[in-house]
Amino acid sequence: MQLAEFFTSQPNRLWQLAKQMNVNHAVSGLPWEEKLESPWELMPLIRMKQRFADHGLTLSVIESMPPSNHIKLGTEGRDAEIEVFQRFVANMGAAGIPVLCYNFMAQFNWFRTSTTTRTRGGALVSSYDHSLMQGASLTEAGEVSEAQLWENLHYFLERIVPVAEQAGVRLALHPDDPPITPIRGVSRILTSAAALQRAIDLVPSPYSGITMCQGTLATAGEDIPATIRAFAQQGKMFFVHFRDVRGTPEKFEETFHDDGKTDMLQAMRTYYEVGFDGPARPDHVPTMEGEDNANPGYELLGRLFGVGYILGLMEAARAG
Repeated sequence: MQLAEFFTSQPNRLWQLAKQMNVNHAVSGLPWEEKLESPWELMPLIRMKQRFADHGLTLSVIESMPPSNHIKLGTEGRDAEIEVFQRFVANMGAAGIPVLCYNFMAQFNWFRTSTTTRTRGGALVSSYDHSLMQGASLTEAGEVSEAQLWENLHYFLERIVPVAEQAGVRLALHPDDPPITPIRGVSRILTSAAALQRAIDLVPSPYSGITMCQGTLATAGEDIPATIRAFAQQGKMFFVHFRDVRGTPEKFEETFHDDGKTDMLQAMRTYYEVGFDGPARPDHVPTMEGEDNANPGYELLGRLFGVGYILGLMEAARAG
């Protein structure tokens, strides 16, 4: 397993702290700070990759996308967005960045009703309560059906998978978070392991697989070791989000890595059992004492705890 962290595209304190913790692989978003070129063009990607290399970090995953809401909704402008997406994937391949973590959540990405839920010792985590959404108004997209989204995903994959194959870029599809449908009238289709399987079977390819987001799939009630084995046996698990939760799709909260409902040592042993050698990162950490929660899920202290905990699990898994 390649222990990774999510970094901003420009150096900050975490870049150096990560190296001190023996993290050698980077996950990043698009370099939106570029002034002269779009962040999905070749040279911004090459420069970002080189910044990481200069700090001893290998940029292994981009976890971000060009604008894609028209693609997901199937509305006017989707073909123009697909052309940009195709260029982006081709440029990733040319820059030597091997994995793209993408999602098919229309209108909004990961979604929470609170980012100030208190957990162990008063630390802050995000949570979701579906009952709070029952009276919520529709978004400007109106009602979006599951059938529409499946059709739009198929249309997209038919046009992007061949580009990924040619570029040598692995497409790692992230499940919908929360794994519940609909939210504000917008359906969510990737709410289970079976749905992820259906998605990657739409346009079969060695370059089309999943992001194994443990937190989302644990929320959905999946057996985490069984899910790891199922996708690993197909060679379809390209990237891992290692986190945990407490609760159900209707009402859940995120937790410290050692305080959720998943047997995390068993999960880690399963990654080693199946021979997973791709990137994995801690995800959605608690905000701890002294932090201002300006970036919920991604403050610094919880990340240090998460990396340390994962390193311990990796050592235990290697020991058998």
